[in-house]
Amino acid sequence: MDIRRLGPDDVEAVLAASPLFDDPADSVWARTFLQREGHHLLMVFEDGAPIGFVSGVETTHPDKGTEMFLYELSVGDEHRRRGVGKALVLALGELALEQGCYGMWVGTEADNVAAIATYRAVGASEPEPFVTLSWTFPVNGEPPSDLPG
Repeated sequence: MDIRRLGPDDVEAVLAASPLFDDPADSVWARTFLQREGHHLLMVFEDGAPIGFVSGVETTHPDKGTEMFLYELSVGDEHRRRGVGKALVLALGELALEQGCYGMWVGTEADNVAAIATYRAVGASEPEPFVTLSWTFPVNGEPPSDLPG
Protein backbone atom coordinates (compact mmCIF):
# COMPACT_ATOMS: atom_id res chain seq x y z
CA MET A 1 0.00 0.00 0.00
CA ASP A 2 1.47 3.33 -1.08
CA ILE A 3 0.83 5.71 1.85
CA ARG A 4 2.47 9.11 1.49
CA ARG A 5 2.77 11.97 3.96
CA LEU A 6 1.88 15.08 1.98
CA GLY A 7 3.65 18.40 2.33
CA PRO A 8 3.34 21.98 1.07
CA ASP A 9 4.31 20.98 -2.48
CA ASP A 10 1.45 18.46 -2.72
CA VAL A 11 -1.53 20.79 -3.20
CA GLU A 12 -2.27 19.26 -6.63
CA ALA A 13 -2.51 15.80 -5.05
CA VAL A 14 -5.04 17.15 -2.55
CA LEU A 15 -7.07 18.74 -5.34
CA ALA A 16 -6.99 15.47 -7.29
CA ALA A 17 -8.41 13.75 -4.21
CA SER A 18 -11.40 16.12 -4.01
CA PRO A 19 -13.96 13.29 -4.46
CA LEU A 20 -12.69 11.81 -1.17
CA PHE A 21 -13.45 14.99 0.80
CA ASP A 22 -16.88 16.14 1.99
CA ASP A 23 -16.63 19.12 -0.37
CA PRO A 24 -14.20 19.92 -3.20
CA ALA A 25 -10.74 20.75 -1.86
CA ASP A 26 -9.70 24.40 -2.09
CA SER A 27 -6.12 25.17 -3.13
CA VAL A 28 -5.66 28.00 -0.60
CA TRP A 29 -7.03 25.95 2.30
CA ALA A 30 -5.06 22.88 1.21
CA ARG A 31 -1.82 24.86 1.08
CA THR A 32 -2.56 26.41 4.48
CA PHE A 33 -3.23 23.00 6.04
CA LEU A 34 -0.11 21.44 4.52
CA GLN A 35 2.11 24.32 5.64
CA ARG A 36 0.93 24.50 9.24
CA GLU A 37 3.09 22.98 11.94
CA GLY A 38 1.37 20.01 13.53
CA HIS A 39 -1.07 19.46 10.64
CA HIS A 40 -0.69 16.11 8.85
CA LEU A 41 -2.25 14.60 5.74
CA LEU A 42 -1.49 11.00 4.81
CA MET A 43 -2.84 9.76 1.47
CA VAL A 44 -3.03 6.30 -0.10
CA PHE A 45 -2.41 5.96 -3.82
CA GLU A 46 -3.20 3.05 -6.10
CA ASP A 47 -1.84 3.14 -9.64
CA GLY A 48 -0.96 6.79 -9.02
CA ALA A 49 -4.51 7.81 -8.07
CA PRO A 50 -5.60 8.83 -4.55
CA ILE A 51 -7.97 6.29 -2.97
CA GLY A 52 -8.03 7.41 0.67
CA PHE A 53 -6.62 9.79 3.25
CA VAL A 54 -6.40 10.52 6.93
CA SER A 55 -5.76 13.94 8.42
CA GLY A 56 -4.50 14.66 11.89
CA VAL A 57 -3.82 17.75 13.96
CA GLU A 58 -1.52 17.87 16.97
CA THR A 59 -3.06 19.64 19.95
CA THR A 60 -1.05 20.70 22.98
CA HIS A 61 -2.36 21.75 26.37
CA PRO A 62 -0.30 23.11 29.28
CA ASP A 63 -1.20 20.30 31.67
CA LYS A 64 -1.56 17.40 29.25
CA GLY A 65 1.13 17.59 26.62
CA THR A 66 0.50 16.85 22.94
CA GLU A 67 -2.00 14.44 21.46
CA MET A 68 -3.08 13.71 17.90
CA PHE A 69 -6.62 14.51 16.87
CA LEU A 70 -7.66 12.27 13.97
CA TYR A 71 -9.56 14.94 12.07
CA GLU A 72 -10.91 12.95 9.13
CA LEU A 73 -10.63 9.52 7.53
CA SER A 74 -11.91 8.79 4.04
CA VAL A 75 -11.63 5.84 1.68
CA GLY A 76 -13.23 5.75 -1.75
CA ASP A 77 -16.33 3.52 -1.91
CA GLU A 78 -14.77 1.01 -4.31
CA HIS A 79 -11.71 0.59 -2.07
CA ARG A 80 -13.45 -0.04 1.24
CA ARG A 81 -13.26 -3.28 3.22
CA ARG A 82 -9.69 -3.91 2.00
CA GLY A 83 -7.80 -2.60 5.05
CA VAL A 84 -7.08 0.86 3.62
CA GLY A 85 -8.75 2.73 6.48
CA LYS A 86 -7.01 0.60 9.10
CA ALA A 87 -3.63 1.16 7.42
CA LEU A 88 -4.20 4.91 7.38
CA VAL A 89 -5.19 5.05 11.07
CA LEU A 90 -2.18 2.94 12.03
CA ALA A 91 0.12 5.17 9.95
CA LEU A 92 -1.25 8.29 11.67
CA GLY A 93 -0.72 6.59 15.04
CA GLU A 94 2.89 5.83 14.13
CA LEU A 95 3.37 9.45 13.07
CA ALA A 96 1.84 10.59 16.37
CA LEU A 97 4.37 8.49 18.26
CA GLU A 98 7.22 9.93 16.16
CA GLN A 99 5.96 13.45 16.96
CA GLY A 100 5.99 12.68 20.70
CA CYS A 101 2.20 12.54 21.18
CA TYR A 102 0.96 10.76 24.30
CA GLY A 103 -2.22 9.56 22.55
CA MET A 104 -4.64 9.96 19.69
CA TRP A 105 -8.39 10.53 19.61
CA VAL A 106 -11.25 10.81 17.15
CA GLY A 107 -14.90 11.75 17.30
CA THR A 108 -17.55 10.26 15.02
CA GLU A 109 -21.30 9.96 14.83
CA ALA A 110 -22.84 7.19 16.94
CA ASP A 111 -24.44 5.65 13.85
CA ASN A 112 -21.24 5.62 11.74
CA VAL A 113 -20.86 1.86 11.99
CA ALA A 114 -18.03 1.59 9.44
CA ALA A 115 -15.89 4.23 11.14
CA ILE A 116 -16.43 2.79 14.61
CA ALA A 117 -15.56 -0.70 13.38
CA THR A 118 -12.38 0.61 11.75
CA TYR A 119 -11.24 2.48 14.85
CA ARG A 120 -11.99 -0.47 17.14
CA ALA A 121 -10.15 -2.85 14.78
CA VAL A 122 -6.95 -0.87 15.30
CA GLY A 123 -7.22 -0.74 19.08
CA ALA A 124 -9.26 2.37 19.88
CA SER A 125 -11.18 2.24 23.13
CA GLU A 126 -14.30 4.18 23.99
CA PRO A 127 -14.02 6.82 26.71
CA GLU A 128 -17.00 7.89 28.73
CA PRO A 129 -19.74 9.52 26.63
CA PHE A 130 -19.57 13.26 26.11
CA VAL A 131 -21.55 15.97 24.39
CA THR A 132 -20.11 17.91 21.47
CA LEU A 133 -21.20 21.52 20.99
CA SER A 134 -20.16 23.73 18.10
CA TRP A 135 -20.26 27.26 16.77
CA THR A 136 -20.42 28.20 13.11
CA PHE A 137 -18.95 31.54 12.11
CA PRO A 138 -19.67 33.39 8.88
CA VAL A 139 -16.82 33.48 6.39
CA ASN A 140 -16.75 37.30 6.33
CA GLY A 141 -15.64 37.43 9.96
CA GLU A 142 -18.84 38.99 11.33
CA PRO A 143 -19.76 37.54 14.72
CA PRO A 144 -22.83 35.31 14.71
CA SER A 145 -25.95 36.96 16.07
CA ASP A 146 -26.47 34.27 18.72
CA LEU A 147 -23.20 34.91 20.61
CA PRO A 148 -23.51 37.02 23.75
CA GLY A 149 -21.97 40.45 23.77
